[in-house]
Amino acid sequence: MSAALGYPLLAWQEEVLEAALGERHGGMWLSRRVALSAPRQNGKTQLLVARFLAGALLFGERKIIVSAHQQGTAREAFGKFLEIYDESPALRKRVKKNGIMHALNRESITFTNGAKVEFKARQGATGRGFSCDCLLLDEAQILSERAWASINSTMSARQNPQVWLLGTPPTPEDDGVVFGRMRQSALAGGSSGLTYVEYSASPDDDPALERTRWKANPSWNDHINHEVVQGEYETYDSETFFRERLGVWDDDAGVSVIPKKYWDSCAVDEVPEDWPLAAIGIDMNPERTAITLSVAAWSDDGVHVEILDQDEEETRFDQMLSEDIVDWLWKRCRRRIPIVMDAYTPARSLEPLLKKRKMKVFILGPAELSQACGGFFDAVMRDGTLSHYGQPPLDMSLAGAVKEPFGKGGAWKWNRVSFDIDLTPTMAATCAHFGAVKFARKPVSSNESSSGVEVDVL
Repeated sequence: MSAALGYPLLAWQEEVLEAALGERHGGMWLSRRVALSAPRQNGKTQLLVARFLAGALLFGERKIIVSAHQQGTAREAFGKFLEIYDESPALRKRVKKNGIMHALNRESITFTNGAKVEFKARQGATGRGFSCDCLLLDEAQILSERAWASINSTMSARQNPQVWLLGTPPTPEDDGVVFGRMRQSALAGGSSGLTYVEYSASPDDDPALERTRWKANPSWNDHINHEVVQGEYETYDSETFFRERLGVWDDDAGVSVIPKKYWDSCAVDEVPEDWPLAAIGIDMNPERTAITLSVAAWSDDGVHVEILDQDEEETRFDQMLSEDIVDWLWKRCRRRIPIVMDAYTPARSLEPLLKKRKMKVFILGPAELSQACGGFFDAVMRDGTLSHYGQPPLDMSLAGAVKEPFGKGGAWKWNRVSFDIDLTPTMAATCAHFGAVKFARKPVSSNESSSGVEVDVL
């Protein structure tokens, strides 16, 4: 059909469509979900336009939505359609008179058969407006769990919907959990109703070789400027070039908010005894079966965090009475070391006992919790000012932690990817770190204790 409209596709684009558009008995889609990961500038937008034209003109889909994280990216598909429309008399005959809406943020196309294509931004939108027969989600590496859940709930009422996710491997800063899980599910072979296509090199390929670049870029000999790619190779760091141009995913990209290699790079083998205690964070799970205490200490480069070893008999906090936990904290904190916890943690049952002894207790409301989570992320991913001891409970907890957006302006907090994850080590460490940078006083000398009490709790 695209060729008939003066819009021929490349071989790889035809192959993706062929893989994605298989039908079961009764004309139902074999694949309700289609995901494509490929480096930029290979023609994903052209493929997206071909899919919505086929849906509107061949498949009888009455409402199709093209969505991207921001309206500017969604408008790129609209612009590509207009290019074809201007050059194709056959396509112009299929579009309703005055059927193209150009108004910013309200772009749409209405065809003579009544089918309609709308172009929407996900940012700031709710899922209610995404009910349609075919949903094409560009920039899938920036698709939050909340947006995905909201969109899926509206699509479930459609008889035969199909959802496409098109994107590139997520960067550490992207909210790529949905895209990453879909990829993992496909690679594990455990997902039904999913077509997953990925164009990428292997991590051990030589990025300097043209055959490596050709392998990862399906439009290498059609759309890609080889000199520009060489410039990328010469100016990007290796990790960025492999991800952006060669389509290589990190092992846990899009699954862990803080990828394992970044977290591991912050680990230290020893903690000097003269790193003074700065703060303690506490968290308890909703079932009240697990409680974790984390300490933060002033290090030479910033803040060191650890969870207290639950294997030691004297620190089995989940088996202690509340008074015993408070006694343990009193011996180490007295009235000077901040004790920090989330406003909604069940561990707040300790708050009256702590305040009765006039200890410094700080409760983080939503705004401060967002600051704490963001500060912990930045200390690992950007600043390199956080260190830890490589403790398996904290490692596993953080590996299963995801961002949960709330409010406006990009605020987020930790949540767990499944109920199998114990989030309390992540929350306790986050609270301890925030307590150090926000509420504690850093000693003048690293040899001094900020409290005058024992600091060998690490």
